Amino acid sequence: MTNTAPVPVRRDLSESPFLAAAHGGVPSRTPVWFMRQAGRSLPEYHKARAGVPILAACLDPELVCEITLQPVRRHGVDAAILFSDIMVPLHTAGVDLDIVPGTGPVLATPVRTESDVATVPAALGERADAVAEAVRLLVGELARTPLIGFAGAPFTLASYLVEGGPSRNHERTKAFMRSAPGAWHALLDKLAEVAGQFLRLQIAAGVDAVQLFDSWAGTLSERDYREFVLPHSARVLAGIADADIPKIHFGVGTGELLAAMREAGADVVGVDWRVPLDKAADRLRTAAPEAPDPVLQGNLDPALLFADWAVLDREVRRILRDGRSAGGHIFNLGHGVLPQTDPAVLTRVRELVHSLSTPPETP
Repeated sequence: MTNTAPVPVRRDLSESPFLAAAHGGVPSRTPVWFMRQAGRSLPEYHKARAGVPILAACLDPELVCEITLQPVRRHGVDAAILFSDIMVPLHTAGVDLDIVPGTGPVLATPVRTESDVATVPAALGERADAVAEAVRLLVGELARTPLIGFAGAPFTLASYLVEGGPSRNHERTKAFMRSAPGAWHALLDKLAEVAGQFLRLQIAAGVDAVQLFDSWAGTLSERDYREFVLPHSARVLAGIADADIPKIHFGVGTGELLAAMREAGADVVGVDWRVPLDKAADRLRTAAPEAPDPVLQGNLDPALLFADWAVLDREVRRILRDGRSAGGHIFNLGHGVLPQTDPAVLTRVRELVHSLSTPPETP
């Protein structure tokens, strides 16, 4: 990778509701963004990406810029998230992988032995510079909308490497983790380095916050998470602590891991739809009563975007009520936007959240 880069554009984000909430302050309204907002549910996304494989799209700065901006234009969300994929850093590092439509990441050679671990690279390749260029383009376009960068957490990256692709039970991953703990920790050390490099690259280019996705950590017990995963995620987040930007940590099915995930160094804890936000806040306060009041992100079930509007209206209102129990709340889904979601419904949800959380103007 190159060692020099343009200084990122400095923008006035002092009135950003997203950044105010993420820092534990008082925003002018409850901020809204949606995981996977840039992508499969948007017709303009399909048009822009027609004939372009996903990994190639993620390394085309102008295309990344366009796709990232699409949901900001359409939905009026309070934050943009960089269009990318958690496997991009490994792809740039030289790992032989593909993202197969309808399947997900597929590895040519799974990592299942100590000698396999030795072949895994621990540094980004030069192609990652395209991601930095995309961030710089976006910072120049987004005006007063913050940009979120992201990376896959070491455990989730490892699960794809060990399984060779998506897995329902992660049996090979768990067996390797327990049977060869030395090799496991060596693998996650490398993946923590790659993830950390990827986040630092985005931060240097100008992102305003980051999210560490540990999509499959919820398959683990808290005991295993603390022993085999937490130290490596903590290393990633500690490596960017000096950037002084909000760090969001999210996983699916991680209700029993929320306290541990916060301990990894998160400023904002993402909560999926299985745990109400008020209960999540109580769990975090109980686990760390001396810590600042927890800031939460979430947690509308993405499947409810297909329900009647009356159902959705009630659920949005409930989540906003529950979110008031936390030290701060960023409205989001409990996982990503599903491909067949009607984009108009997302816009309507954003409008509802803003209408319910914006104080009336003083006469």
